[in-house]
Amino acid sequence: MNFLLPAGLALLALAIPILLLYMLKLRRKQAQVSSTLLWEQLLRDRQANAPWQKLKRNLLLILQLLILAALALAFARPAVQTPVVASGSVIVLLDASASMNAADVEPSRFEAARRIAAALINETAAASRLTLILVGGTPEILIAAESDKTLVQSALAKAEVTQGGADWASAFALAAGASYGSADVTSVIISDGGLPESGLPALPGKIRYVPVGESGANLAITALALRPAGRGTELFAKVQNYGGGSRSVLLSIYFGEDLVLARQFELEADSSKSLTLTDLPSTPGVYRARITHPQENENLDSFALDDTAFAVHQASSVRRALLVSEGNLFIEQALASLPGVRPFRALPADDGTLQIPNDPFGLYIFDGLAPAELPPGNLLFINPPDNPLFETGAAFTDMSNTRVNESPLTRYVDWSTVHVLQARTVTLPDWAEALIEAGGKPLVFAGETGGRRIAVLTFDLRESDLPLQVAYPILFSNLINYLLPPSPFDATQSLQPGQSLVISPPPGTERVVVASPSNIAYNLPLSGSALTFTDTNEPGYYAVNFIAGDSSTVEYFAVNLFDPAESDLRPRETIQAGQAEVTANVPDQIGQRELWRWLAGIAFVILLIEWQVYHRKRLPAALTRIPGGSR
Repeated sequence: MNFLLPAGLALLALAIPILLLYMLKLRRKQAQVSSTLLWEQLLRDRQANAPWQKLKRNLLLILQLLILAALALAFARPAVQTPVVASGSVIVLLDASASMNAADVEPSRFEAARRIAAALINETAAASRLTLILVGGTPEILIAAESDKTLVQSALAKAEVTQGGADWASAFALAAGASYGSADVTSVIISDGGLPESGLPALPGKIRYVPVGESGANLAITALALRPAGRGTELFAKVQNYGGGSRSVLLSIYFGEDLVLARQFELEADSSKSLTLTDLPSTPGVYRARITHPQENENLDSFALDDTAFAVHQASSVRRALLVSEGNLFIEQALASLPGVRPFRALPADDGTLQIPNDPFGLYIFDGLAPAELPPGNLLFINPPDNPLFETGAAFTDMSNTRVNESPLTRYVDWSTVHVLQARTVTLPDWAEALIEAGGKPLVFAGETGGRRIAVLTFDLRESDLPLQVAYPILFSNLINYLLPPSPFDATQSLQPGQSLVISPPPGTERVVVASPSNIAYNLPLSGSALTFTDTNEPGYYAVNFIAGDSSTVEYFAVNLFDPAESDLRPRETIQAGQAEVTANVPDQIGQRELWRWLAGIAFVILLIEWQVYHRKRLPAALTRIPGGSR
């Protein structure tokens, strides 16, 4: 037997004043009498009532001490272990969040929790219906309302710990649904206590909480971020001490495999320190931060998932386009309407010569003009003259038999209502593909040559009604995104494990392959203009490969824990379930029965006996004072 509230035994100290009341009696008033023969009984009472006399056997005293002992034991909440947890419906919520990877208990908190759950399953009554819920980022019912313990143990053996947070609100909702229609329900939570302090729904039936874990000492990287600055890039890093004592830690920052900085910190209990690196190069790449023990070959702590963090420096997401034109409002408005595109304009000199700025641009748009020497970068020609890439001929006006060829660049383009007055004759180059044709001659074509992408409209926009049609913004957006691809995703902000990433493949992408930190390859089927990648359960950096024919490009994004609820490893003594505060049970006390109700009942029965004994002793004395009464 054990006591859930041992402090209640302090009530036994009330026995001292009870004993004193029996030892200290009131002194009687002295009086002179003629003879003591008739007063022997009075003298005996006087001797007994003298203070600090030896206690004589007194039934009332014994009964009162028994009442006090029963009440004190009841307040201490004694409990005895029972062979079964509960009957009826038993719902086990097994914590599988990142903190359960901690190795402060052998071999890990999760494996210790699994052993507790296995013992609990074996101790349940034979007719009990067991439901096992694995609580991770997406809670999962492993088995529901099953009385065959072999099947439940098999489901438990397949449970795996995750590396992210836990959605306890959804887990509680699953538990409530699993208990629907059951009159006798017991919910058992096996966890290290990393539950939200408020906002959780109530759990059905009786609630038991079994804590797992011993040590709360842990150091974690809680932030790692990059941002552009005036002279390059800045990196911010933060380290937190979640333990109760002072710790030393070595923080190392790497760019790729090159060490950028190593600095030692002294962290007080429950404190943090941060640093900012400035003037970093603008080269795209992956930064890695790592914390270790200052002494080589010494373990830092029992939890490794938050000892490393990653930040991806992505190439500038702003797309710069230069329009070289004598003035074309249609093109300027189209460029201004595209998100993420920053347009610039260059006018020809008075003598007609073109002066291209030295600043680099991702896209050059030539409207009715072409320089003798083409600048580096992708090109868009509108109503082009002769140029180093292709030659143009006389204008043609036969727009019959217009055809839009199947291509990602002509997706959703309806040319049926577009009219073109005339266009330049261009012999289609070998590297180009005709997108829109009229009478077998190209009106729009595109392709790649010399390591750059090129698109051409062989007519003047002002000699057509294309800018007035719905096809214009669609076609123009397709061409600009092809020539000046937007970033497939935003890599500046890292994800937490389990969060999804939306990927917009560049035009012409045939396959998208994502490689995880452990080199697991995920082939994403192309469907629509955006893909959603959800297998981000592993912290680290991921490589997204965009494959088109024999060429491929790669972008990176990072997944970091950055979750105080998981990095703070201190086991909780109580948890909140709805409005109820649940106190921890040790694993051996899951199947326990409290005895305080029985003890309170015994105290009440003894009180009735004491009351009866007291009044029986008083009754004869009262009868002697009745007129006419006799002894």
